[in-house]
Amino acid sequence: MTAISKYIWFDGKFLTHDKAKVPVTTHAIHYGTSIFEGIRAYKNEENLFIFRLNEHVKRFRNSGKYYNISLRFSDNEIKKAIINLCRKNKIKKSCYIRPFYFVGQYGINLHVTKKAPTHVAIFSFPFGDLFNKNGITSCISIWRKFSDASTPTQAKMGGNYLNSILATQDAKNRGFDEAILLDKNGYVSEAPGENIFIIKNNTLFTPPLSSSALDGITRRSILTFSKDLGLKTKIKNITKEELKSANEVFLSGTAAEITPIIQIDKKKISSGKIGNLTKTIMEKYHDIVMNKSKKYSKWVTPVY
Repeated sequence: MTAISKYIWFDGKFLTHDKAKVPVTTHAIHYGTSIFEGIRAYKNEENLFIFRLNEHVKRFRNSGKYYNISLRFSDNEIKKAIINLCRKNKIKKSCYIRPFYFVGQYGINLHVTKKAPTHVAIFSFPFGDLFNKNGITSCISIWRKFSDASTPTQAKMGGNYLNSILATQDAKNRGFDEAILLDKNGYVSEAPGENIFIIKNNTLFTPPLSSSALDGITRRSILTFSKDLGLKTKIKNITKEELKSANEVFLSGTAAEITPIIQIDKKKISSGKIGNLTKTIMEKYHDIVMNKSKKYSKWVTPVY
């Protein structure tokens, strides 16, 4: 089990995590009415830096709006809570921060409104690499990514990730590290918890949001800073054939950061090793999150 830091921020107060409890009748436990974010903080020799805090908190609030679920604290209060939680726990190493809010005691009523009672909690824990940065294997999942015709794809809702759990189980059962989901039309969408990019002829391609892909904050960051590397970027529908014939493929996400894919199903991607351009993008991303890039210093928030 992950070693969660001693203190949790719960509805405006710092509690030890054994004191932050909710009743079994909590609405979110029954219906998945919870909203979450994943945020990383990186430690360099000078300070602990939270990556793109403003963007994460903005998305945190917007996800709940799709379902009329209210976040009863201001954005500034949430940002201060995240920073102060790191300070309270005296975090001096790179970590993952998980804020979430959820519908509390609301019976079994499915008519959730802005008046429904909600609670907010934030916890953190030390975190390194989610995947092997030398490259992982993946497979096209038997499951499709849900579409906006069923539920909002841009909401980071707890219930939405049951789709991701099914895809992950499928991949692991078949001996792969990660899954790749197609959208309802058969185009590439994303991985269970990550966006996907391909590189072909020195151009970076990623699926559009219309493919049910999340508007990932890491995805947006890559599309922005790739121009500094002289890379062309293009958002377009990607077929399975284009995916498997790409020169390089990688995943992006807060937890995954930038993770190369070296095999899809039984097909190796190029040589079956991490590609040079993917490596360059990984290095650029590392410099930015470690606050070694003046141009993108506005993307990081110092804790101490």
